[in-house]
Amino acid sequence: MKSILDGIASYGKAISLVNRLGLWGYVLAPGLVSIVVAVGLFGAAWGLSDNIGDALLRLIPGLADKGWAEKTARIASAVVILALGLVVFKQLVMALAAPIMSPLSEKVERYLAGDTYHEIRFSAGQVISDMVRGLRIALRNVVRELIFTVLLLLLGLIPVIGLAAPVLIFVVQAYYAGFGNMDYTLERHFGVRESVRFVRRHRGAAIGNGVVFLLLLLTGVGFLFALPLGAVAATVETRKRL
Repeated sequence: MKSILDGIASYGKAISLVNRLGLWGYVLAPGLVSIVVAVGLFGAAWGLSDNIGDALLRLIPGLADKGWAEKTARIASAVVILALGLVVFKQLVMALAAPIMSPLSEKVERYLAGDTYHEIRFSAGQVISDMVRGLRIALRNVVRELIFTVLLLLLGLIPVIGLAAPVLIFVVQAYYAGFGNMDYTLERHFGVRESVRFVRRHRGAAIGNGVVFLLLLLTGVGFLFALPLGAVAATVETRKRL
């Protein structure tokens, strides 16, 4: 619980660092990426909700001619699509914005470490290696997150027990969002397996980071700066634990 609270509190430090180091210029590009991906996913949810809703109604023929059942089925299908779409949205935006977020994280870590920081020399090979590594992490996380989310959505169909499903889905999504933000720092220190073990040991910090990240996304405008703030906040906590 303390690690979760530390992950949440680190956003205050992140805002202070962004102001102090003049890093608001890193906000624009991830914000544009987020807008494009969000519009695409929202359009898909809107277009597919009718089709999936009709498919659900065909499973229960007796309800097919009832207006309330049709509306309920379409709303339920839209919610499911949006829940799964949020999983894809986070990982896709994080992967596409990696060429910007990684340098942002490095600037913050260099500032925090001071004279003890060992700068990594730029090379085309290193850039390609980082991109491949980022795709591996993103693919790994999106597959696991989708599996857990689908299982928890099914759990939500069980009376009483299903009431916990939305909370658990939020925690799972927060963990993997925090994982992605922490990896912008970890990629300079560990390989994929070592990074996975590190985040597991510090899962509280990942969840805390992801909680604020998701809440910013859900505000409607927070997605414009959620990623850079999340990356800086995660760098603060990851550097401390390194």
